Amino acid sequence: MSAPNVEDEILNFEVDEYEIGKRLDALIAAKDGRYSRSRFKVLIKEGQVTLASGDQPERTIEEPNHRVNVGDRIKVTLPPPEDPVPKGQDIPLEVVFEDDHLIVINKPTGLVVHPAVGNWSGTLVNALIHHCGDSLSGIGGVRRPGIVHRLDKETSGLLVVAKTDAAHKGLSEQFADHGRTGPLVRAYQALVWGALSKRKGTIDTQIGRSQHNRLRQKVLKEGGRQAITHYQVMEEFGTDGDVCATRVECRLETGRTHQIRVHMAHIGHPLIGDPEYGQGFKSKLNTLPEDLARNIEKRKRQALHAGLLGFAHPVTGEELVFESEMPKDLMKIMEALQKM
Repeated sequence: MSAPNVEDEILNFEVDEYEIGKRLDALIAAKDGRYSRSRFKVLIKEGQVTLASGDQPERTIEEPNHRVNVGDRIKVTLPPPEDPVPKGQDIPLEVVFEDDHLIVINKPTGLVVHPAVGNWSGTLVNALIHHCGDSLSGIGGVRRPGIVHRLDKETSGLLVVAKTDAAHKGLSEQFADHGRTGPLVRAYQALVWGALSKRKGTIDTQIGRSQHNRLRQKVLKEGGRQAITHYQVMEEFGTDGDVCATRVECRLETGRTHQIRVHMAHIGHPLIGDPEYGQGFKSKLNTLPEDLARNIEKRKRQALHAGLLGFAHPVTGEELVFESEMPKDLMKIMEALQKM
């Protein structure tokens, strides 16, 4: 958890004997009495709650349903309240599909999905409020109207947003199921460093926040959330059998923060241009033609595009599938790699 701001309120609680086994979010709400359990659930997921037990050091707890024990010492960082209602802004959107219930957007790189610290305006949510008007009001919570999944700021591609309560409920259920029993499918095109030893495979790990940098995720031996990525090699780039980069299709079975970026780095093939998880591979730029290396370094964005999105329409039941070509910036990188 990052250091508290001067305006943050710090709440400290200790678990009594009669509170053993209570959910963490419910306990904090009962102890404080001012805010709802859902408010503290969000704070927990955002990494704003730590717990210490006995002689054990303080650690961040990100699971709202964590069960507490007597003597647990809980600290909550409560940020100051912000204006809860995002405003509409006239930001251009590439609309792939739209009806009365939902809208599918081809998100450009650089666009934040929903308002958060440091990005209270200029987001996809602000653009959607302007585009859709009152149909988004309140859906999914005031800060994230209609949002059922998201893409990182610098990841481009397809994203579906609900316009009604019925659509939000139906889409949320499909994303919670991760396509295990339904038609939901999400596939990403990624450019990664090096040659993968297997043409296809599955990465199955636990992912959680890094204790050293709260903005980063990492693979954990225990205590994280299960993350499953299926990958397949689509194209290799290099000369004389020396593969310097690979185009990989990644299909998500779960949807954790930074999942593909963390997983590909975990197996030794971080995404080209990834400023967070690919720093150890910056020397690879020296193996590329100067203009291509300069292009990658200048853009400072991971080479990742959400190119395929399929789901059942939450109201009509019709199976919908949408595809999006690689954006121009990634196409230029890939074409340059093909010429090597």
